Amino acid sequence: MAVEPCAPGVTRIAVPVPFPQAGGPVNVYLVEEDGGGVMMFDAGIGSREGIAALEEGFARARRRFDEVTRIVLSHGHVDHYGAAMAVMERAGRSIPVFVHPADMGKVEERGRAWRELFPLYAAHLVKLGVPADALEEIGRELGGGFTLARRIPEVTPLAPGEVLRVGQLALEVLHMPGHTPGLVCLHDRARRILFSGDHLLEKISPNPVIELGPEGEEGFFRPLRAYLASLSAVRALELDVVLPGHGAPFGEHRRVIDGLLQFGDRRRERIREALDAGPLTAFEVTRALFPTSRPGDLFLAVSETIANLEVMEDRREVLRRFSDRVYRFERAA
Repeated sequence: MAVEPCAPGVTRIAVPVPFPQAGGPVNVYLVEEDGGGVMMFDAGIGSREGIAALEEGFARARRRFDEVTRIVLSHGHVDHYGAAMAVMERAGRSIPVFVHPADMGKVEERGRAWRELFPLYAAHLVKLGVPADALEEIGRELGGGFTLARRIPEVTPLAPGEVLRVGQLALEVLHMPGHTPGLVCLHDRARRILFSGDHLLEKISPNPVIELGPEGEEGFFRPLRAYLASLSAVRALELDVVLPGHGAPFGEHRRVIDGLLQFGDRRRERIREALDAGPLTAFEVTRALFPTSRPGDLFLAVSETIANLEVMEDRREVLRRFSDRVYRFERAA
């Protein structure tokens, strides 16, 4: 378990997560505040193992939970906000939690539960060609993940462009939609540091996850299109170190970004090859791309596939047609 200083006044605690596709333990960062106390950037996952690792990490960092002044969330996924309520319980008081408005519904108590949203997602997945048995597996897998986080009674919106002054750092909030609609990074321009959350990871490509509108509207958010634009914005930054949501800190962010872009180009070339055989549903393309994926990874695999198909639609490389209540994709002439 890693508990280590990684920037001026910043300690990283690596918290284990049960998702192999996450890219390793999730990082919780403790950032020293002026006058004592610490800000948390992300809270970790609310599993028994995750909370125990967080307790051990605080002890090894010689910190107490009642020293936490605020919790800033990079985005609204369970491995990043799931232990926030456990932190408050151990602190013995409420702690302000901040998240971008676009991800507030994922973490706040009054947000819609997955059991309410799943029928909307299931209807959309049927249009993508996902069969009934696979839908059941997706429902079980995703429903189990949401047991690893307790929603937060009250959260405060985080404003893009806002500067959080935390100890020695001046952290500008950068809205970087893609992995989720409301993902944020924190950037110290003078010290050339970026807290990247899951926006930029050294070893894996962050998943572009299907996001529907409040009533199941399609086209509400195209994650990979947004992600590519956000990557371009991060590539323009001058950075010495990236503090990611998973994995060890790293440098040479442009090298990492260029690798991600090349990886995406190769994936879309494989989609072109699959479509050479004729029109396919998104599920059929998924099976061509990920023939050995676990059933529990199916939602992420389909999300990855449709996100790439959307980018190819934008570039007029593929066409989408709706017939027999299913979308089929084909190479553009």
